[in-house]
Amino acid sequence: MTIQAPFPPIGSGDIFLTEGGSETEIMFRHGFELPEFAMFPLLENPKAVAAMREVFSDQLDVAAEFGLSFMLSGLDYRASPDWGAKLGYSPRALADANIAAIEFLHDVSTSYKNQIPQLLIGGILGPQGDAYSLNKEITPESAEDYHSVQLETLKLAEVDFVCAMTFNNVAESIGAARAAAKIGIPLSISLTLDSTFRLKSGPTLEEAISKIDIETGNDAPDFYLLNCSHPVEYEPALEDKDWTKRLRGVRPNASKMEKMALCKIGHIEEGNPLELGAQISSLSERYPHMDIFGGCCGTGHTHLREIAKALTAVRKSNTN
Repeated sequence: MTIQAPFPPIGSGDIFLTEGGSETEIMFRHGFELPEFAMFPLLENPKAVAAMREVFSDQLDVAAEFGLSFMLSGLDYRASPDWGAKLGYSPRALADANIAAIEFLHDVSTSYKNQIPQLLIGGILGPQGDAYSLNKEITPESAEDYHSVQLETLKLAEVDFVCAMTFNNVAESIGAARAAAKIGIPLSISLTLDSTFRLKSGPTLEEAISKIDIETGNDAPDFYLLNCSHPVEYEPALEDKDWTKRLRGVRPNASKMEKMALCKIGHIEEGNPLELGAQISSLSERYPHMDIFGGCCGTGHTHLREIAKALTAVRKSNTN
């Protein structure tokens, strides 16, 4: 099936920012609870809607300030069948929530259309199970069936892209990629690594990307990202080999703390935004094909500004 809105090709010259860790901002800076870590139920709360609008607008302001493109998503990480059921949503109500999440992003981004070179609106597939568990029971076939539900809805919402976020399971990644290909929707897969520099399920980053590509063939994801891992976790996994060219960017955590510890501390850990910006610019210099950068837990517009500042400085230096 024809993909409705292909990603800009690698080497187009644009740098894309993504949103930062919207959930941690909403929880710890704005004081809203997120049952099951879900953002989309907040669309029913006018005060929360105003806070989310502020969070996303602050981040879009960074892209406009530095003349960078933006891939905007961020409300539907938990808007898949099992998580929706835990939150009390019927299948119809969950589909409506997915569509409402995308409509919200369109609304927030309207005033930026002429300020940002390319502004793409996307959906998020979160993992069926816990992102930091092994989830051994998932098979490619079960994952394809499961993720098809949300992907079909996002297709109806006419998103520009979908990103499978915080995946640590090769079988689930294969199933999501096959589902997206059948439905005809652009998909990237964003993997997460732990302190062993591997996926929680065991493989190295090279093994995971290579396995997913082999098993999906012509239905392979458009590209890969990394998220919810700090540079101390993903840098040792990177190599100057052909497989790395399938990795198009990173969305790191702000803090070097181990992920499960971050989940338990009850407050936001900002890390060092200036250092994070320098680490991202160094990554960009070493792997110039990478062009998508953003944040995950603990990051916000302050981190994006340092990332944007460092990246544009590198680009300016390379063109002189």
